[in-house]
Amino acid sequence: MEFRDIKFDCKYFRGEIPCSPNKSRNKICLDCDEYTPVKTKILIIKLGALGDVIRTTPLVVKYRELFPNSHISWVTLSPDILPKDSIDKIYKFSFDAVYALTHQRFDIAINLDKEIEACSLLADVNADKKFGFTWNKEKDHIDVATPAATHKLITGLFDNISIRNNKSYLEEIFEICELTFNYEPYLLNVNKDLVTKWNVLKEKADGKKIVGLNTGCGKRWMTRLWPADYWIELVKQLQKNNYFPVLLGGADEDAQNKIYATNTEAFYPGTFSLEEFIGLTANCDVIVSAVSMMMHIAVGLKKPLVLFNNIFNKHEFELYGRGKIVEPSTGCDCYYGNTCKREHHCMNDIPVMQVYDAILQCT
Repeated sequence: MEFRDIKFDCKYFRGEIPCSPNKSRNKICLDCDEYTPVKTKILIIKLGALGDVIRTTPLVVKYRELFPNSHISWVTLSPDILPKDSIDKIYKFSFDAVYALTHQRFDIAINLDKEIEACSLLADVNADKKFGFTWNKEKDHIDVATPAATHKLITGLFDNISIRNNKSYLEEIFEICELTFNYEPYLLNVNKDLVTKWNVLKEKADGKKIVGLNTGCGKRWMTRLWPADYWIELVKQLQKNNYFPVLLGGADEDAQNKIYATNTEAFYPGTFSLEEFIGLTANCDVIVSAVSMMMHIAVGLKKPLVLFNNIFNKHEFELYGRGKIVEPSTGCDCYYGNTCKREHHCMNDIPVMQVYDAILQCT
């Protein structure tokens, strides 16, 4: 085996350690029948938030279709959410990652974040084609890598223009990459053992449809929060009609979910790691949630979804024909707002029966 025999362009080549054909089957480059040359190297820069990372994964599906022998790298702040069997190299955003990525060459590099660190990384990456948002070093401001990103940049900067947008986020990011969105699915890191562990929900439900109620909305935009007494009334309505409601949420919702459980005797399993939370959610038949990470998890798991929306543009959300969006009949005055301008909060204008009817339509 000579240096010249090493297949540096093989998709299994890992650089500093043996490749999987060598590790598992003692293959070496000289006579390896698993040699698969990489034809296209692609970098995706999508740092956060978690939900935005999940809803960017359909690009991976599209690029795998267009470039079967591609090598896809992804740099993010949330590496655990990405499926390792679908993405060749996942980097957690750090100095080490930036240093490594700026010393490689890519055929295609995409940045879909507008933060300066993400834009600067795209500017510094060596790539034949760049898409999305970059940093203009001469003028010292954010810029577009191609004109296709202009629409998304403008709607992100001006609320009065964004509110008139009628494209989904997925349509927009595919257009930025000069692609056409054809309902490519989300990719999600699903631990099958944890899904099996939470099959216990089906035992508890005893044949009833399981409705996962994600009662929180995160702390960034508290204007999305549905009233507590409405949640209690919805739980009782579901129980009365032979559904099995399950209270869901993270640490921020724990105290309130315990109150809901005490008042309704609804099942509340507690709080878990993200990986286990996904396994738990996978056992639900339908999800009810505000616009949050849960929305993206539900879409990724292909679950029917009843989605609360008030402060966002509803056209932004792609539910793949599996969901219903419920909004206040009185509209909302707080576009992307974290404080409510009204004395009577618009989320009070989404009645319980409207949500219950949407659940019926999804089951």
